[in-house]
Amino acid sequence: MRRRLDSCQTQTWKRIASTIISTNHGGLAVSSIPVQRTNASGRTAISRGREIIRAEQDVLGKVAEFLDDDFEQAVELLLSCSSRVLTCGMGKAGIVGQKLAASLSSTGTPAQFMHPGEAVHGDLGCIRADDIVVVLSYSGETEEVTRLLPYLAESTAGIIAITASESSTLGNAANAVLKIGRHTEACRLNLAPSSSTTAMMALGDALALVVSEQRGFTNNDFGTFHPGGSLGRRLMRVEEIMRPIDQCRIAGEHLAVREVLVHVSRPGRRTGAIILTDHLGCISGVFTDSDLARRLEREPPDFLGESIANVMTRSVRVVEKGCLLSEVVEELVEAKISELPVIDQQRRPIGIVDVTDVVQVMDRNSITKHSAARTSPQNFGSTDPVSHEVPRIIPINSRR
Repeated sequence: MRRRLDSCQTQTWKRIASTIISTNHGGLAVSSIPVQRTNASGRTAISRGREIIRAEQDVLGKVAEFLDDDFEQAVELLLSCSSRVLTCGMGKAGIVGQKLAASLSSTGTPAQFMHPGEAVHGDLGCIRADDIVVVLSYSGETEEVTRLLPYLAESTAGIIAITASESSTLGNAANAVLKIGRHTEACRLNLAPSSSTTAMMALGDALALVVSEQRGFTNNDFGTFHPGGSLGRRLMRVEEIMRPIDQCRIAGEHLAVREVLVHVSRPGRRTGAIILTDHLGCISGVFTDSDLARRLEREPPDFLGESIANVMTRSVRVVEKGCLLSEVVEELVEAKISELPVIDQQRRPIGIVDVTDVVQVMDRNSITKHSAARTSPQNFGSTDPVSHEVPRIIPINSRR
C-alpha cells in the first residue's frame, strides 16, 4: 500500500524535480556542479596562462635534445615508404595522430589516421604490407594500442613510436622510437594531457616537415594540395586566372594601326592591351589603350595608317606559364601596369592577365606577404631564393 506524502514532502519533491528538469540536456539529466573560484596564490588568469605556456615551452626544449639516430631512421622509413603512412593513437594522443596524418598528407606524404578501437572491429583490413605505422602513446602501455602491436609488426613495413620511453611495450615493438620523455603536465592536477600532447605535436611536426624538405616538396606542390581558401588563392598559377588567347586582342606587327584596331575586337570584356607578334608567332610588343590615347592627345591621327610596329611598346614585360599569381601581382604593382601577357617556353603568347581579373580572386596584401615569405631561404628547405624550376617574370626587349 502506497504511503501518501504530506504537503511538506510534496513541495520538496517538486523542487527536486524542477532542478532535474532545468538541468536536463537532450534527455540526459546532468547534475549542476557549482563553480568554485580558487586563487589562493593571488595569481591572475593571465599570469597563470603564461605559466602554462612557459611550462610547455620548457618541455619542447627538452624534447629537442632527445632527438637521436632513431629520428633519422624514422625519416628514412617514411621516405622509403611506397604505400601510405598510418597514424594510430587513443584519446588525446589519437587527436595528435589525426593532425600528424593531415600534416603528412598536405606536405607530400600520403597518410591517414586509424583509430585503434575501430581497428579491432574491422579497420585492420585497411593495412597493406608496404604501410608504415606511426603509433602515439605517452605511456606506451595503452591497452587499445598495445593489443595491435603484434599484428602491426607482422603486417606492415615498420612501426615508428612516439612515446615517453623506449622501454615501454610500444617502444620495444617499434623499429624507431621518438622519445618525448616524462614530464609534469601543465595541468594543476598533473592529470590533463597538456605538456605531453604538446611534445607529441611538435615532434610530429618535426618529422613531417623534415620528410617534406628531403622530398624536395615545393610551394607549387603545396598549392596543388591546397586549392581551396585564401591559401589556395595565394598559390594559384597564372593560367588558372589568365584570359586565354582566344579572348585576347592579338595581331601581327606588320599590320597598320587602323587595321589592328578594326580587326582585333572581341566580344565580352576586353583587355586594355593588344598583343603583337612577329612572323614566327612570338610576342614582339604590345599596344595599349593608353598608348593610343597619348598619341591622339599630342599628334594628328595620321599615324593610324602607319605600321603598328612603329608605335607599339617593344620593351614589354611578360610572365611565363606556370608562374605563381602572387608573383604576377607583385609585378603589376611594381611596374604600375594593368596587363601582363602570358607566354610559353617558345615566347608565343597563350593569354593575358588583366588586373581586374586578379582583384576578383584575392586581395593584394595577402599576396605580397606570401610572396615575401616564399623568397626566404628557409622556405620549404630551399637554400636558393630564386629556383630555376619556377617560371619567372622576365622583360623582353624586341629590337627591329
